[in-house]
Amino acid sequence: MIGEIVIPARLGSTRLPEKLLLSETGRTVLEHTYLACQTAMRPIGITVAVDHSRLFDAVRQFGGHAQLTNVNAQSGTDRVAEVARSRPDVDLFINVQGDEPEIAGASIDAVMHLLESNPSVQVATLATPIRNRKDLEDPACVKVVRAADGAALYFSRSIIPHPRTWDERLLNQEPAIFLKHLGIYAYRREFLLRLDELAASELEQVEKLEQLRFLQSGCRLLVGVVPTSPRGIDTREDYESFKARVMMKQ
Repeated sequence: MIGEIVIPARLGSTRLPEKLLLSETGRTVLEHTYLACQTAMRPIGITVAVDHSRLFDAVRQFGGHAQLTNVNAQSGTDRVAEVARSRPDVDLFINVQGDEPEIAGASIDAVMHLLESNPSVQVATLATPIRNRKDLEDPACVKVVRAADGAALYFSRSIIPHPRTWDERLLNQEPAIFLKHLGIYAYRREFLLRLDELAASELEQVEKLEQLRFLQSGCRLLVGVVPTSPRGIDTREDYESFKARVMMKQ
């Protein structure tokens, strides 16, 4: 099957303004993410789905391929769907957040493989074990619980499952009880073409999690588990930590 990476890129950001254009390492965050995506082996190419001419120009400047998408798009998935409508030659689209400059190519390959090996599934994503209580209690760390077959049961900013009696040993159990959802998805093109038909989701509005629209509409969403995943760039502290790691490698 033919797969392509799409990086939805929005200029505005609440906690760290214009974070995708931060370039104190010598490259923008968006370029770092693009380069990380190039380490994946399965997809055939990368498109950056941007909402602003400044991002479009930034991508062109580092030699990437950009496509302008609707500035009023509600989510990153909607931007991926715009790209999908113009690419009938591609079967699978992998959505990688633009603020994930250290994403592993192996994770991209893994989520694509989930769809390749499960023909009845329309959407796949990844999660990683949560091993500390700070992340578990952080609403910005989205949690997911899975069925025995790996299908998502629910995503939440709250602690799920919620222990009736807390025991620190719960964080170290194998397989992991608590899973952090990673912001990477693989979709079949036909699913993206029907995205507008999905009913508005009350759960999505309450939690501000677009994947709940898929679940509430009855979509089966397969969740693979990877051992670890680097932190994305949400705050200035995240960026400073990332910058320090980049400088150490130079």
